[in-house]
Amino acid sequence: MSEFRHDFDKLKRLPPYVLAEVTALRHSARANGEDVIDLGMGNPDIPTPPHIVDKICESARIGRNHRYSTSRGVPNLRLGASEWYERNHGVTIDPETEAIAVIGAKEGLSHFVLVTIGPGDVVLAPDPAYPIHQYSVIFAGGDLRHVPLSPETDFIESLETAMARTWPKPKLLIISFPANPTTQVVDLAFMQRVVEFAREHHLMVIHDFAYAEICFDGYKPPSILEVEGAKDVAIEFVSLSKSHSMAGWRIGFAAGNRDMIHALTRIKSYLDYGIPTPIQVGGIVALRGPQDCVTENVAEYKLRRDALVEGLAQPGEGQWKIEKPLATMFVWAQIPEPLRELGSLEFSKRLLQEAKVAVAPGIGFGEGGEGYVRFALVENTHRIHQAVRGIRKFLRSAQP
Repeated sequence: MSEFRHDFDKLKRLPPYVLAEVTALRHSARANGEDVIDLGMGNPDIPTPPHIVDKICESARIGRNHRYSTSRGVPNLRLGASEWYERNHGVTIDPETEAIAVIGAKEGLSHFVLVTIGPGDVVLAPDPAYPIHQYSVIFAGGDLRHVPLSPETDFIESLETAMARTWPKPKLLIISFPANPTTQVVDLAFMQRVVEFAREHHLMVIHDFAYAEICFDGYKPPSILEVEGAKDVAIEFVSLSKSHSMAGWRIGFAAGNRDMIHALTRIKSYLDYGIPTPIQVGGIVALRGPQDCVTENVAEYKLRRDALVEGLAQPGEGQWKIEKPLATMFVWAQIPEPLRELGSLEFSKRLLQEAKVAVAPGIGFGEGGEGYVRFALVENTHRIHQAVRGIRKFLRSAQP
């Protein structure tokens, strides 16, 4: 065995990835032939629409598309992003200076943090939050400050408190609404307060808008770029993963402040040669073609949401009342009171072992997620009904 040991300081700063414990249990159960319904990872199961796949395949057969692409995205993809903003939010985006293609929102966001944040720079991020919103700061060597996020607290007031107690003053705020994992939604007035806060304190703002089009019951999420003055401080990331079922293709775009877009363009020019051209062509077709697939995806996620929440809420033993989310492909559920003392990780383990249903423990999204679990709506309604039966049976046997 080699006498040399290699230490990686940035990896040491990362907290334990608790979601991996449930993942390992799920793999083990399936290896033993058990039928586990996986509602843990938010990995969309709805296939990419045929017209998008056909165009990708057609483009892949063209020899010139086998060469390196451009890291900021081909012109028509950036134009498609600007048209998406105009059509959905009434926002004008210059495709040359205010838009860039990204290899999914996760890649674009983390690379933007990497190029703009360094040792000594303070970043504010909600807790609980999608893990990369916090981990990207650690990768960049920045100093992370958690801001509580819950329906019971005023997030802007919590930001003011964090700002008053933090030195040096924060450089960046990362937010995401509709929120993953909490499914919390906001209105345009909230975004106006965020922009006012950022302008007052000279903050950059990242808004992860991954669930821009997955919304229900008449709710429509606002883009931060709808706010006057937002382009002075904000960059927004949009993904085609959920809206157009293109998760595995890894494609999205960012828009906003031209200096922030330029910074992301610069680092990407050093780190990648862009999304493969055929996939960018698929993204163009997704953005500029018929949008029926988005409507159909939203309807399917709504059916799954209702099957889960309404099934668990039925009167009788094993009842679990959960509020219906207005957006995202998730359900954020507080653990039933008699079992809350188990903690979210142990509760999730028992749910998998006894109900054969995998969920994500809330603690995996930050300390503020303790006491909750997240369901991902990535199984069809038949399987969700099956999951409901297993969960209710488990709750009947587990509660005193």
